[in-house]
Amino acid sequence: MRRAIVIGVLCVAAVVAATSQAKILIPMDLAQTNHLKAYGVAFWVLEKGGQVDWLLNYRGGSFLIDLAEPVARECRIRGVAFEQISSGQAAQVFADVQRDEANTDIVRLEKAPKIAVYVPPNFKPWDDAVTLALEYAEVPYTKVWDEEVLSGKLAEYDWLHLHHEDFTGQYGKFYANFRTAQWYVEQQAMFEREARRLGYAKVSDEKKAVARAIREFVGNGGFMFAMCSATDSYDIALAAEGVDIVDVMFDGDPPDPQAASKLDFRKTLAFENFALDMNPYRYEYSDIDLPPSDPPPIRDPNTDYFTLFEFSAKHDPVPTMLTQNHVSIVKGFMGQTTAFRRSAIKRTVVVLAERDGTEEVRYLHGNFGRGTFTWYSGHDPEDYQHAVGDPPTDLSLYRTSPGYRLILNNILFPAAKKKQQKT
Repeated sequence: MRRAIVIGVLCVAAVVAATSQAKILIPMDLAQTNHLKAYGVAFWVLEKGGQVDWLLNYRGGSFLIDLAEPVARECRIRGVAFEQISSGQAAQVFADVQRDEANTDIVRLEKAPKIAVYVPPNFKPWDDAVTLALEYAEVPYTKVWDEEVLSGKLAEYDWLHLHHEDFTGQYGKFYANFRTAQWYVEQQAMFEREARRLGYAKVSDEKKAVARAIREFVGNGGFMFAMCSATDSYDIALAAEGVDIVDVMFDGDPPDPQAASKLDFRKTLAFENFALDMNPYRYEYSDIDLPPSDPPPIRDPNTDYFTLFEFSAKHDPVPTMLTQNHVSIVKGFMGQTTAFRRSAIKRTVVVLAERDGTEEVRYLHGNFGRGTFTWYSGHDPEDYQHAVGDPPTDLSLYRTSPGYRLILNNILFPAAKKKQQKT
């Protein structure tokens, strides 16, 4: 009883301390003029040694920061809407958010995570929605590739994003349509040189080793985020350890005819019981992807939406953080991996968003060891059917994009790591 009283006194003291001065409230509901830059401001405060209170499910997942002119100035420079509130108003916000009957809560963000993005040397920021979002939000990141991953450099980072990589070593399965294109020929030659330099006879073997090293990073407490083909191809590579699943034009020899029966789903993070698509002329890896990418599905972008699940902010803070948004229904978008087949997802994985009435899961999250992985299907939230060679998305035209917000929720998630581990 005495311990409960002491804890209660400490909690009250913490709230009093947190609300003893005026605050800057960065709203994340429809009042916000630039949701994407708002994440950048929150990250900037953390970089400067400040703290940010993330108000889960309060006005779209708003941020509360101690009032300081440099913060207000940064908001003005970046075009981020903010409100200056008194200590009394801040105390009322805290009280409202912490009401037992309200599906809201407060998460303290304490330290800016070190961010790495796994990309090849010929990478361009517009190739990938996550790097587009990071650059637009002005969030710093470091590029890493195979050598850094295999030499253990990931231990220097908190959060890793996987660029649209093909971890199976089939060069994105672009062979049928692009095998004579200059970019494809150069990419294959570069990947083969890198594999040989690192001591691997095949690109497929090297990419599987990279996938295992990333799994070790997650198991040791890292946060991993991936989109599109970097999700299913990653798990396929883990399941196919020691099994040749790629055809002669990719690695110089035919695949194992018994490959399908040799997959080990115990080694994967999210998916199980999937069937491979080993046709080298087909733009598809497996039946995880819905709808299949080959032939391209015919859909009306005006009616293609998916729904975010609602979680208990007080009891399930992690999925709540990952789904913060100012809308609950988000515009769909396609990719090589447009959606994940629900029946192929392990029961331990949390589904964060789905396309209603279908088997299509768009966003998921899971734990592995001491770390986590979050996977988001599709290529670009504001480019419905991105094609090779299309111009980059100009995020200044999509400052309030709900689809891009889901990406940026993930870069703040590690900043609350200590609190998450206690829940």
